[in-house]
Parts: sequence; structure tokens; C-alpha cells
Amino acid sequence: MEKKRVILITDGDESARKAVELVAKEIGGRCITNSWGNPTKLSGEQIVRLINKTPYDPVLVMFDDCGYTEEGPGEEALRYVATHSELKIIGAIAVASKTHDNEWAKVDVSIDRNGNLTEYGVDKFGLPDIEVGRINGDTVYNLNELGIPFIVGIGDIGKMSGKDEIDKGAPITKKAVELILERSEYRE
Repeated sequence: MEKKRVILITDGDESARKAVELVAKEIGGRCITNSWGNPTKLSGEQIVRLINKTPYDPVLVMFDDCGYTEEGPGEEALRYVATHSELKIIGAIAVASKTHDNEWAKVDVSIDRNGNLTEYGVDKFGLPDIEVGRINGDTVYNLNELGIPFIVGIGDIGKMSGKDEIDKGAPITKKAVELILERSEYRE
């Protein structure tokens, strides 16, 4: 059985759910809609079962910690999914947020709210930050420990000061997903 290609997304609020569902449909994949929540309500085991049930590929999965310090419920589920032997994790979208703590992750590239690739991280509004290759967020604590092959940083999904709204096609989220898919083809 061929392993499902999975993209991990570190946001799970209502705006993210709508944007990720739209993008998944447009690329011919599937969003695990039940993975949304702030914080994530499903366990990693439950999410893996849902991924394996869908006939679509790739599969986009949302994780959210709702500001928990260090490894919260979203990151616990993310760790389980990211290290599961039946899945092929091809990348992650690290979503910026205003955090009370200094949780950050290294990113390979970021996409600003205007759709430009940048070596700098971005903030939740999709504006380039001052750190090269680093993004601050509330569900990114363990991303760099998981051997994820390609991580894209973006601002708050479905928002970014109106630049990623679903009525515009969630263009920044879509570009991040397409970039991960494109890069995964080079590694196959």
C-alpha cells in the first residue's frame, strides 16, 4: 500500500479550517476537517485513522495549541502523526502567531502576505520579520525535532490583513501547499 502524502499545518481555528478545506479541494487533495479546533481535540491516533480512511492524496492536517506553553495537545498530536510509519510527511506550514512565550521554529522559506518568498520569517500579519529562517508561533515548539523535509512559514491562515481570505481563494495558503508539493517531487 502506497503511503499517503501528508502536509502538517500549525493552525486550526475557524478561518484556517475554511482556507485549508478550500485549498485541499482545489489541489485535488483532502483536508481532515475534524482536525480543526483551538486547541486540537483529536489524538494523533484518531487523526492517523482519518488520514488512512480518505481515498485522496495529499492530505492536509491542522494542529493547534491555543497558546499552551511547550508541547500542548496540538503538538502532541502533531508529533504522533509526523512520526507515524504508515504516512509520508512531505512538509509543514508553520503559522506565525503572537505568543506569550518564545516558541519558534526554523523554516526553509517563508511567504509574505503579498505572495513573495523570503528568507526571513513572517509575523501573523504576513509581514517579513527580522529573523532569518525562523518563525514565532504557538504550535511550532517541536517542528524541528521531527525530521520534516520542508517547512514553509506564513502568517495567520485565512487572514493576513485580508490578503489570504477565502473569498480571494486563500492564495498565500495555496502557494505554501503548492510549494511543498513541488519540493517533494524533487526528493522522490
